[in-house]
Amino acid sequence: MHSESQIPFRQAPWNADRTDPLAAIEAAAQAYSNWNRWGPDDIHGTANFIDEAVRVRAAALVRRGVSFSLAQHFSGDGPQPSRGTRMNPMHAMKAVETSPNGTRQGRPLPHGFGYADDIITMSLQCSTQWDGLGHIFDRGRAWNGRTAADVVTVRGDRVTGIQTMATPLVTRGVLLDVGRHLGTDGELPDGFAITSEHLDQTAAAQSVSVGHGDILLVRTGQLARVRRDGWGTYAGGDAPGLSFTTLGWLHGHEIAAVATDTWGVEVRPNEFDEAFQPLHQVAIPHIGLLLGEMWDLDALAADCATDGVYEFLLAAGPLPVLGAVGAPVNPLGVK
Repeated sequence: MHSESQIPFRQAPWNADRTDPLAAIEAAAQAYSNWNRWGPDDIHGTANFIDEAVRVRAAALVRRGVSFSLAQHFSGDGPQPSRGTRMNPMHAMKAVETSPNGTRQGRPLPHGFGYADDIITMSLQCSTQWDGLGHIFDRGRAWNGRTAADVVTVRGDRVTGIQTMATPLVTRGVLLDVGRHLGTDGELPDGFAITSEHLDQTAAAQSVSVGHGDILLVRTGQLARVRRDGWGTYAGGDAPGLSFTTLGWLHGHEIAAVATDTWGVEVRPNEFDEAFQPLHQVAIPHIGLLLGEMWDLDALAADCATDGVYEFLLAAGPLPVLGAVGAPVNPLGVK
């Protein structure tokens, strides 16, 4: 583990003009585009890398039978700020027992039958979730070159709604614990840009490979820090994350998806002046790559550090909300 003094705040090798994000976005979009790779009607993007053979190999990774939920709790005390554009879940009970002998007020049910019922109101991307392929556009274009306005309307995503991802996302998961490998006490500082070299170094240190059809999980340690110190600006502020320069690495390794323990996957502040989520702007509409945000990787990471095994079966289907552009998920890693 490296000391904090060895971690430069902005260490990504940067050859592009940071004052011209559009040129970099255009170049990356052209270089890494997967448009028409799976035909003009494709709706799954890089999830197409997961086929039956990939799942069979992933199932063989289960040796101990231990499972880990990689989701944060969905609650009113979640990461979203009270005045943010997204809202934490509001959970309310609609029916409870109201007497000690099990006879509810209102119309009684026979033979002592009782029940409880509840309701929840929430933003679909308020906590552990997937960004769907209809979530981000680049200059009016959605995944596979479609006109964004034809894909997502006021009635929702009519083409690549998140329900289309309910089945495909069962595959080999790989955890790269960059926070533990490069950070101080397992945590990277906000603004730390994780480069392709850092991903390769971490994979080598963990004796694990990343490849075709995998879902890559990158732990920065930021969630552990805010659990200790308070949410602060976790849902929208500065964060460690993937450098824009990793787009070629993500594309070339043919991963099915990538998820992190931060709110936006990519480093914040971004690596360009006056840019907003440039990695998103290429990854989702051009590569067709799903991005998972605010995943809880700490318990899994601790287990991986103990047994030295950083690969596992991962089942990560989103809640199939028809037409949604993102949705909550309770990812399960099984070792």
